[in-house]
Amino acid sequence: MAQVLEFKLPDLGEGLTEAEIVRWLVQVGDVVAIDQPVVEVETAKAMVEVPCPYGGVVTARFGEEGTELPVGAPLLTVAVGEPAAHTEPEGSGNVLVGYGTSDAPARRRRVRPTPVVTGTANGSTGPGGARNTSAPSKTGPDPRPDQAADPTGKATDGTAHARVHALHLEGPVPVISPLVRRLAREGGVDLRQLAGSGPDGLILRSDVEDALRAGAAPGSRTAGAPAATHSPVVAPPAPAAASATRAAGIRIPLKGVRGAVADKLSRSRREIPDATCWVDADATELMGARAAMNAAGGPKISLLALFARICTAALARFPELNSYVDVEAREIVQLDQVHLGFAAQTARGLVVPVVRDAHARDAESLTAEFARLTEAARTGTLTPGELTGGTFTLNNYGVFGVDGSTPIINHPEAAMLGVGRIVPKPWVHEGELAVRQVVQLSLTFDHRVCDGGTAGGFLRYVADCVEHPAVLLRTL
Repeated sequence: MAQVLEFKLPDLGEGLTEAEIVRWLVQVGDVVAIDQPVVEVETAKAMVEVPCPYGGVVTARFGEEGTELPVGAPLLTVAVGEPAAHTEPEGSGNVLVGYGTSDAPARRRRVRPTPVVTGTANGSTGPGGARNTSAPSKTGPDPRPDQAADPTGKATDGTAHARVHALHLEGPVPVISPLVRRLAREGGVDLRQLAGSGPDGLILRSDVEDALRAGAAPGSRTAGAPAATHSPVVAPPAPAAASATRAAGIRIPLKGVRGAVADKLSRSRREIPDATCWVDADATELMGARAAMNAAGGPKISLLALFARICTAALARFPELNSYVDVEAREIVQLDQVHLGFAAQTARGLVVPVVRDAHARDAESLTAEFARLTEAARTGTLTPGELTGGTFTLNNYGVFGVDGSTPIINHPEAAMLGVGRIVPKPWVHEGELAVRQVVQLSLTFDHRVCDGGTAGGFLRYVADCVEHPAVLLRTL
């Protein structure tokens, strides 16, 4: 007899709590092998193909393309062969960025409401006994579309709400996403008074947003409400003029890469007391040095690689800026290694790939790694590991034709160096007015990790290296 196993959206690592289904790679009825990719999802950081740890026949898929699912939500079910003697089936044992095919940690398990026991009929043994075998434990429509519910055991909406209400009052709140908890906390929504619309009463972001739109008291979404109030909450009507104005606009969901950028930059602004200093530098000699390197043969050296090499040399002199603040411990953590992030604009939005161990690379190695990561960013194949773990960011906004900027720090880093365009400008050189290649450099830094003297010293050293590249010879 076949055994039907449920495969849930795994923890994709790096704090990701949800993903959007981009493309299904299998259909219902297809035969899949262990670790065969079954769906392509887009997280806030990258596109990922998710492999299934079970081999068998796909019996159901949950979610259409474009649907956003929280970690732990069902992805599909697979019918496998004869079950082994143990109750928990073994998977492949492989791991995808923080998850395996063994049991998920308890904190990742979704809470499943149990029926309210009122007696010992129909197989129930009463309080403390076995579960009632004639009534399902789900609070809403069965998320398994290919399995028919028992007509005699189907719970009414009122019963479902009562079960969720009892669960919320006595057990943990069925919320997986920390994002949902934070949204509720900031909006003053009591999650225990909220009935989730997700599988098994799972509270989704849309549930909290509905409650916020309805006002301070989410009465029509509470668990104890009668069945007639189970319909979606309708926000109070707005004035006609305001409604007409809103209707004329275009609403774009703030999710995926755009949503992740918004969340991270907002957090940076809230938590980091940043300051910016800037300086103009004569880059004529740096441009000449690069031309000489490239004329000597071998791989071409990019200008970004030279600025990266200057950054790593400056961070060796001013390690305060290669750090982050541990808020809970109230400590500044200075880091030994430099993992250099760089801003890359793509069709999907702004991403910041990370060059690992940039301090140990020469200009050729940096050029090659920048090229590889940039191409991966454009094709959407960057992995979560290539988008996280940076300790300092280099932002070359000069490619957009602008001179200066006050960039927002890439949380939780402590600083970001901005490089403007390099253009011919009048400049006093050796006592005479001349046309030189001038660039504006800006440094945005976390004022908690250092004072202006340190930040100014760092930026001045960078400018000196730009104006006199021979200064770098001391650290080669």
